[in-house]
Amino acid sequence: MASLFSLLLCSVMALVGISSLLLSVADGKLVRTMNSDWSSWQDGHATFYGDKSGKDTMQGACGYGDLFKQGYGLRTAALSTALFNNGLTCGACYELKCVDDPKWKFCYPGAAPIQITATNFCPPNPAGGACNPPMKHFDLSMPMFLKMAPYKAGIVHVQYRRVTCAKQGGVKFEIKGNPNWILVLPYNVGGAGDVKNVRVLGSKRSGGGWIQMQRNWGQNWQTGVELVGQSLSFQVVTSDGAYRVFRNVVPANWQFGQTFDSNINF
Repeated sequence: MASLFSLLLCSVMALVGISSLLLSVADGKLVRTMNSDWSSWQDGHATFYGDKSGKDTMQGACGYGDLFKQGYGLRTAALSTALFNNGLTCGACYELKCVDDPKWKFCYPGAAPIQITATNFCPPNPAGGACNPPMKHFDLSMPMFLKMAPYKAGIVHVQYRRVTCAKQGGVKFEIKGNPNWILVLPYNVGGAGDVKNVRVLGSKRSGGGWIQMQRNWGQNWQTGVELVGQSLSFQVVTSDGAYRVFRNVVPANWQFGQTFDSNINF
């Protein structure tokens, strides 16, 4: 049976091309990953906001809180409308390299590319600005910008590409709300990083079956089903199609405002 499965798997990969379809097995599920376009560099620009402490980069439009406690630190950026995708890109990881413009040569010679996680939104300005559509723009924390160019540069031309998020520890689930409405924030997500679907399962569901959650804003997912007093499991799907089940990650005695570590990641 194993050899037959391997033969079928190889046949599928040969048909669609290994570069465009990567298949792996996790939690007994076939995981479909399409990320061949991530290797292509694209043109954009970068600025910075806040000071060296990074305090102004905390929280924001993705729903994250203290980025230091949540594992993101200062390796973050607010994305322009063209990249933010109404919050669906929150959690995605990018690699940026500074590229000198003929008119503004501010990039540090030999500066290494930086890697950041999308944690906020850079809104458009009616008077015009770098974050206005269709500009592809990264508003970085100051410490990350200063790795590529000096403060006086203000704005630099960059090339960017999506990369796999390498996170320490497991995916974490923060629970807020009230007995009639639950809001869940998955964060520290590895792999593609940006979550596109979440379902929840309570241990006392008499009818059985997973409950489809709806994205509220950023990476906050909600349900109106009463789940207080039940242990909770989650199904999480990231933007590349990778699928993972987090079984009983939340114990039955959970309280609103708590965060739970699954100890596994993508």
